[in-house]
Amino acid sequence: MTKLKLSPIPDDKPLKVTVELPASLHRDLSAYADILAREAGQPVADPIRLIVPMLERFIATDREFAKAKRAKTMAEVLPPRQPGEPSTEQG
Repeated sequence: MTKLKLSPIPDDKPLKVTVELPASLHRDLSAYADILAREAGQPVADPIRLIVPMLERFIATDREFAKAKRAKTMAEVLPPRQPGEPSTEQG
């Protein structure tokens, strides 16, 4: 069973976060922003603006996270089974 260390976030309003990045990661973000801008034919964006879409993509493509999230959602939707009660799950 996957147990995430984060507790629920009470609302969806944007939060301002300050982080320190290793210099090598900042260089990679800058290089990524350069390549992305070149391929899109647009000016280079601030590399820090890549962090949110990268995190969103990472979470969206993490299969184990998705599976754990679905299991948690199902556990919240279904009423708890009583001892001796037959399972309603279909295999």
